[in-house]
Amino acid sequence: MGAVKTKRMPRAVREQQMLDAAVRTFGQRGYMAASMDEIAELAGVSKPLVYLYLNSKEDLFTACIRREAAALTEAVRAGVRREVPADRQLWEGLQAFFTHTAQHPDGWSVLHLQARTHGEPFAGEVAAMRAEIVAFVTQLILAAAREAHRDPDLPEREVAGLAEALVGAAESLADWANATPGVTAREAAATLMNFAWSGLGNLMAGRPWSPPESAGQQAADQPSG
Repeated sequence: MGAVKTKRMPRAVREQQMLDAAVRTFGQRGYMAASMDEIAELAGVSKPLVYLYLNSKEDLFTACIRREAAALTEAVRAGVRREVPADRQLWEGLQAFFTHTAQHPDGWSVLHLQARTHGEPFAGEVAAMRAEIVAFVTQLILAAAREAHRDPDLPEREVAGLAEALVGAAESLADWANATPGVTAREAAATLMNFAWSGLGNLMAGRPWSPPESAGQQAADQPSG
C-alpha cells in the first residue's frame, strides 16, 4: 500500500526517501546484513521499485556513500569562515565535522566503517572524499603557517602530513564521541583542538619539535635505493 500512496511523488523526492532508508539500514546493520526487502519496507515502496531506481544493492550502497560524502564535505567547508584567525578557522572546521557526524551517525557509519571494510569500489569512493577534506585542511594550515612565518613560498609538504594526522584523529574521535553517551560535538572538537593546536601553535611560532639524534640515525635517514 505504501508504494501506491507514493505513486505521484516526484522521482527525486522518492529516491531521497530510498537513500534515507538505505543509509539507516546500512549504517545500523552493515552492508552484508542489510536486505533490499528491509530497505524497501522502511522507505514505504516495493522492492522492484528500489531496483528500478537504483539497479542493485551495490549501486544503492554507492549512491549512499556519494550522498553522505558530499554532505559531510560541504558541512566542513561551509562551517569555516576565511576571514577569522587561523585557530578559529580550524576550530570552526572541527566543530562542523563533529556536529555533522553526531547528527548523522548512520551516514558516518556508512562512510567510516562499512564502505572502508568492503573493498572496491566502495573504499575508493570514501578515499576520494577523505582526500578532499585533507586537501582542505592542508590549505587551512598552510595559509596560517605562511602568514605566521611571513613566507609565501613555504612548501605545502611541510604541513601536508599534519593535515593527514589531524583528519585521521578526527575520524577516530568521531567514532568515540558517537559511541560515548553525553559527549557533545563541541566537546569532541575542543578535545582535538587542545591536542592539535599546541603543536600547531609552536610550528606557527617557529618552534617545531625535532627528534633527538641517535646512533645510526644518519644511515636510517638515507633514502632507499
